[in-house]
Amino acid sequence: MTDAHTRITKAVIPAAGLGTRFLPATKATPKEMLPVVDKPAIQYVVEEAASAGLGDVLMITGRNKRPLEDHFDRNHELEAALQKKGDADRLAKVQESNDLATIHYVRQGDPRGLGHAVLCAAPHVGDEPFAVLLGDDLIDPRDPLLQKMVEVQEEHGGSVIALMEVEPSQIHLYGCAAVQATSDGSVVQVTDLVEKPDPADAPSNYAIIGRYVLDPAVFDILRKTEPGRGGEIQLTDALQQLAADEKIGGPVHGVVFKGRRYDTGDRGDYLKAIVRLACEREDLGPEFRSWLRGYVAEEI
Repeated sequence: MTDAHTRITKAVIPAAGLGTRFLPATKATPKEMLPVVDKPAIQYVVEEAASAGLGDVLMITGRNKRPLEDHFDRNHELEAALQKKGDADRLAKVQESNDLATIHYVRQGDPRGLGHAVLCAAPHVGDEPFAVLLGDDLIDPRDPLLQKMVEVQEEHGGSVIALMEVEPSQIHLYGCAAVQATSDGSVVQVTDLVEKPDPADAPSNYAIIGRYVLDPAVFDILRKTEPGRGGEIQLTDALQQLAADEKIGGPVHGVVFKGRRYDTGDRGDYLKAIVRLACEREDLGPEFRSWLRGYVAEEI
């Protein structure tokens, strides 16, 4: 267990998935590179990590993920062409992704689940607490969830997971937490975790969403964790052991998130995320909202 006051500087972003729900678009393009308005989804996630002060980012990648590296690298030819044209606005947008963070890459190899992907980060992370950000959940920058989670971990030590209340009928789609209240209304202590339970067996309607701040003790547990649901090594199973015994890696807390979250994990929610974000853009919103009202009125 690490010192409760150890400063967190590292973020891990698992990005080795095949993106089968978005085929054929993801046949040759990583799902993380699908645009959400005019930025790839993965850039929103890296921006969130950087905004929370986590400037050291490790991406867990796989085959056919080279476009991720290219996106966060310099493109000298494109930059030179934009500079020659005097297109300062687009040049700034292109260069923005270059300097968000110091980004490293490691390949997962076999797709053996989120727990295995996190375990791939062990040599880079070492004996430090670290954050894990899943690219399917985009968190609005006006609702600094990750920053709150970092603060909770630095105060209490151990691990912190992001929780969101969902309809009981939907809890089978998520990992689920049993919790106890704390003096902070937005923070709970997690006593148990269940991966995608049947609604009748769920201990609560608190669902785990894609943000974690983890004690490095999780690595030793993951090394011994047998494949669970779906034949994969589940991060939830390792967190369950941490929640059951604080002596292993400190307590497990949850931050209950009630802010703006954009789920890009399936096609329908991906489209909703694009519409919501486009509507809120100063440069696109007014004209797009006007068109959208007219379209909806015509369809109704």
